Amino acid sequence: MPFWLFRWMVNTLALLLAAAVLKGVEIDSVLAGIIAAGILGLVNVSVRPVLILLTLPVNLLTLGLFTLVINAFMLMLVAWLVPGFHIESFGAGLAAALLTAIISALVSWVAPGRWYVYRYR
Repeated sequence: MPFWLFRWMVNTLALLLAAAVLKGVEIDSVLAGIIAAGILGLVNVSVRPVLILLTLPVNLLTLGLFTLVINAFMLMLVAWLVPGFHIESFGAGLAAALLTAIISALVSWVAPGRWYVYRYR
């Protein structure tokens, strides 16, 4: 399984878990969760690096904690783009960003580090 597909599945499960646990996050269907996770991946690749670079002084002053605020904004942007994925407030977005970050870190810690096949000669 390619690494990007694995990360997409982890983000989908994290978003679905956030919707099940948190009060202000709603996902209407599993398909909306899959689409939201895919668009979240695209947003994280394209928009997030620019925002992190622009907010670098604040990020340094808060020792990286401002990254959670950026992740919350990314989730709220995805909720605005994807029908069927709703975040009611910034607090709910911040909690969802924290939960998805924790789940992603745990899965990255447990999952194998290398995703290629060793070839023996």
